[in-house]
This record gives sequence, structure tokens and C-alpha cells, in this order.
Amino acid sequence: MTAILELQHVSKTIRGKRIVDDVSFTVNAGEVFGFLGPNGAGKTSTIRMMVGLSELTSGDLSISGHSIRSAYSEAIKQVGVIIENPEMYNHLTARKNMIHFARMNGEVNHERINQLIDLVGLSKVINRKVKTFSLGMKQRLGIAQALIHRPKLLILDEPTNGLDPEGIRLVRTYLRRLAKEERLAVLVSSHLMSEMELMCDRFAIIQEGKMVHEETLIDSEANKRMTYRIRVNHIYDDQAFSLMKTYDEQTQKNEDSFTLSLHKDQIASFIRHLSAEIDVQEVSIVKDSLEERFLHLTNKEGVKP
Repeated sequence: MTAILELQHVSKTIRGKRIVDDVSFTVNAGEVFGFLGPNGAGKTSTIRMMVGLSELTSGDLSISGHSIRSAYSEAIKQVGVIIENPEMYNHLTARKNMIHFARMNGEVNHERINQLIDLVGLSKVINRKVKTFSLGMKQRLGIAQALIHRPKLLILDEPTNGLDPEGIRLVRTYLRRLAKEERLAVLVSSHLMSEMELMCDRFAIIQEGKMVHEETLIDSEANKRMTYRIRVNHIYDDQAFSLMKTYDEQTQKNEDSFTLSLHKDQIASFIRHLSAEIDVQEVSIVKDSLEERFLHLTNKEGVKP
């Protein structure tokens, strides 16, 4: 893993109030990283420090090895940013918008423009005026514009705001493709938990300025114990309960089913063992969604974790 963005004990104090408090995490090349938190948690303040719009009070923040404190020009060259809806010239075509942004970065490379337009799926409309584009098409064009100078880090704040389900799916697909094909580190801030779960490789949750949780979604699925709900013919309830307790002492007997926790590599042998002696009617995974974990970790259920 090559770390592109590194936050090391970053804090921000405004008028005596600490709004970002000792935040540390990394975003690696080729991954999509979700940065989550309720309103007022410190997400935007942290992103402003990442792009040099706000100074760090303490700690350090580096992009591709360049400190935002001591080597700002070198660090910011490595960054592409979109905050909500991208701004562009609606009276110009998509191609002319790309050329204009390329000039702002010092070089017009038509091969690079065509490559990016193809990468975000807009090749067929590159010569259409942007005012005819849907919001989803504008969002994808904005992503292409943000990548024109070959940054190593792409920061997106609420990139799916206002998009319909098809637009959200397309943006998600292209972000994952960009991370893989361009070896891009992508940091996404959003409130759409279901989309973040599909989009991200890892995520971190910030609450009241502090990091409260960080999780690798792929590893969590592969390695953690999963909770399963099992239904059997009720005449076998006692026998099934006894057998399940040998696998998980915390097995619970519910009104019409059992729940137990197993590692993923145990479930196949468990089901074979169970069905050899008992009439099994249903096996299902009881899975906390990212939204449920987020609500729990940020106390939105009214209960302290």
C-alpha cells in the first residue's frame, strides 16, 4: 500500500474551541476512502485543511509525501477537488470546458482529455454544450476536470447530492474504476450510507471533531464473525439448540428461530452437521448495515455506545 494522504494528529482550534481534535488516518493509492460524520462533526473543517483553505493548529498533513505546512505548492499539485456540484461553463461544450481547465493547469493535452472523457463515459456527448447535460453527466465531467492535471488524490464532498439512482450508480462505478485504473487515492465525504458501503474500501467516522471508528469493509466481511438466523422444524428445537450451543455458547433461542455467531469459514461445516440430523428450513445472515453502525457510533439512537 502506498499512502497518498496522511493525517498525523491534526487539530484545529477556532476562537478557543477545538473543532478537529487529534485526527489521524491515511488514504492509499487505488482505494476509495469514506469520510463520514454527522453535521458539525468536523468533516468540512478537516477537508478545508487538506486543500490549504484553513491552517492546521497542530499536527501535520502530507499529500504524496509533501507536507501541507512546509511544502504547500508541491502538496496541492497532487490534489483534485469537487465540493458538491462542480462549476463549469454551461454555454461551452464538454470538450471546450476540458480545454479551458487544461489551460489553467498549463498544458492542453488532447490525448489526456479524450482518455478522461472516455473514462467517465462521456465520449458520445463531448461536443454537446454542458447546459444540455443532466446533473449526473455534469458530475462526471467535473470528475474528469479534476483529474486533468494527473493528481494522486481526489477529494469529493457529497458527490452524489441531487442525483437520481441511476446517476448515483454511475458515479459510484466510475469512482471505483478511476481508483483502480489511475491508481488514484479517492476520499469521499457523504451522508448516503448505503452508497458509501457499496463505494468504499475503507471508511472513518468523525464525531465532535474526534475519530471514533475506522473500518476496512472488505476485511470486515471476510474475517469477522457473522450472526446467522436459523429456522428449523419446531419438533427439532431442543436438539437444534443443544447442537448450536456446541458451536456458539451465546446461541439465542427466539420465538420462531435461533441466532448464533460463527466465522465465515465455519458456516459450511455447521450447516452440513445440522442438516444431517435436523430439518433445516432457513438460514440467513443478520447483518448490521453501515448506516446502523454509523447511527450507533454517533449516538443517533439516543443511547451511548
